[in-house]
Amino acid sequence: MFYAVPRLVVHLDPVALGALVRVYEEILPPRGHVLDLMASWRSHFPASFAGTVLGLGMNAAELRDNPRLAQALVHDLNRDPRLPFADDVFDAVTCAVSVQYLTRPVEVFSEVRRTLRAGCPFVVSFSNRCFPEKAVALWRASTDEQHVAVVTAYFAAAGFPEMFERAFTPEAGDPLYTVWSYKP
Repeated sequence: MFYAVPRLVVHLDPVALGALVRVYEEILPPRGHVLDLMASWRSHFPASFAGTVLGLGMNAAELRDNPRLAQALVHDLNRDPRLPFADDVFDAVTCAVSVQYLTRPVEVFSEVRRTLRAGCPFVVSFSNRCFPEKAVALWRASTDEQHVAVVTAYFAAAGFPEMFERAFTPEAGDPLYTVWSYKP
C-alpha cells in the first residue's frame, strides 16, 4: 500500500546529491546501458552521462516523471526478486538510497550479478535517511557504519568479489555511503 501513492520527495540534500553524481561520474560507463534499480522520479546521473537508463521501480507515476529513463518497468522486488531481464545485458546497475527496503536483498543482488556484463559495476548508495515504516528491521537497528557492513555482506553473499566503499560525511547535512563491486 505504501507504494500506491507517488512520493515525489528528495531523499538527499543538494550537497549529498552532488557527491552521488560525482561517484556515478567516476564509476559508470559514460555511454552504457544502465539499470536504475528501485528507481523513482529522479535518477542522479551526471549531465555528461550519454547512455540509456532503464528504471525498475514501484510506482508508475514516479517512473513517468523521471526524465532520465528511456524505459520504465513497475516491479516489486520484495514480492518477486527475479529481474525480468536476460543474462549479461547491463553495463552498470545502480541502487540509490533504497537498499534498506529490500526484504530479500541477497536474491536481488544475485539477480543483479546475473544481468550485469562481466567487468561491469553495481553501485549501491545510501544515507541515514529513510522511511522507517518501510525499512527492514535490520536497517533500523543498525548504525551508518553497520549499514556499510550489511551492504558489503549482501554483495559477498551474492558472489561479488572485491567490494569498494566510499563515505561522504560532511560536517552538516546528509552523509552518503557508497558500496560497489564489479561482476567477475
